[in-house]
Order: sequence, then structure tokens, then C-alpha cells
Amino acid sequence: MTDHDRQRCDWCGTDPLYVAYHDNVWGRPEYDDRALFEKLCLDGQQAGLSWITILRKQDSYRAAYDRFDPALVARYDEAKIQQLLQDPGIVRNRLKIESVIRNARGYLALQDSGVSFSEFLWGFVDGRPRQNAWTSMAEVPVTTPEAKAMSDALRKRGFNFVGPTIVYAFMQATGMVNDHLVRCPAHEPCRQLGQRPAPG
Repeated sequence: MTDHDRQRCDWCGTDPLYVAYHDNVWGRPEYDDRALFEKLCLDGQQAGLSWITILRKQDSYRAAYDRFDPALVARYDEAKIQQLLQDPGIVRNRLKIESVIRNARGYLALQDSGVSFSEFLWGFVDGRPRQNAWTSMAEVPVTTPEAKAMSDALRKRGFNFVGPTIVYAFMQATGMVNDHLVRCPAHEPCRQLGQRPAPG
């Protein structure tokens, strides 16, 4: 194990897929509507499971759900649900499958109201990543008032599997907060990305 490995946030361990996710995705600000929709849905699939389980199935999820195109997913019917329930590449749980469909419909309704998904979500942190300076994993919260507010707002818009803990994990992953430990090599790059103006 190298010094670099030892300094990473403890949660990613040494699994190459998890390490790559930690180094290149987690905590880096994401502003693309479709990418945010996909990530929120996948975080909902994680409920009761470990994130690495879903990460290993990410390509299968993209294939099963038409690359998380909300316009296509929103039209899924019972026949499609039955098809998904037979797909070994995803978590075959009816409530979780139905949640992705509900979320797609919520996404489209939000879009129809003239608000982009990215603007809606980033509004809960005033459009800028929150920069934290944790020195141990014990300090990192499992949710925050902003996550609770986002969770409540998403539920009002028809989304589900978006409880405050799931939403905070989503905020961490998409760089709305920088929760890399200060000793982690990814902390400073994520902090610098957070100083740039949001696109658009």
C-alpha cells in the first residue's frame, strides 16, 4: 500500500473500481441535468445496500433504463416493469424500479415548469459547493439541513427514495459539498473545482 492509498478517504478501501470512483468522480461538481438525474436514481437504488454494489451494476443500469433518459423512463408501463424485474444486472425490487419511473416524471414536470434540474438542486447550496475541512470520517455528517430541505422539496415534486441521508450522499458524490478529508489527495482538486463559476 502506498502513502497515497493510506491518505485517501477511508471509505473507498482498495477495490480498484471504488478507488477510481473516489479519485475521479466523488466530490467533483456535476452540473449536467441528465448526469444528476442518473446519480440521484442510483443513490436511491443503494438504499439498504452498499454503494459499491450499485457501482458494479452501473453499466447494467444504464442499459436497462435507456441511459436514464427521463422522457423514455417516464413512459415505462407494467410490461416494462416486469421486464426489469427479470433483469439480473440490476436490483430487482419493484419499489425501487417504480421509484426511477416516478423520478423521471418528477424531472419532466420540473422541466415543464421552466426550471432545470441542475438549477433546482444546486439552489440548495446557493449554486456553490460547500467546502468542508474534516480531519476524520467521524466528523462527516450523514445529513444536513440543506439535504433535509432538498429531500422535502424533491418529495413535494413527486420523487421518492430521496430521504435526507440518501440526498446527502448524493450531494457529496456530485460535489455540492466537498467532504473529502483534508489529508486526502482529492480534497484540494475538488476545492479548486468548486471555486470555478458554474457553467451556463
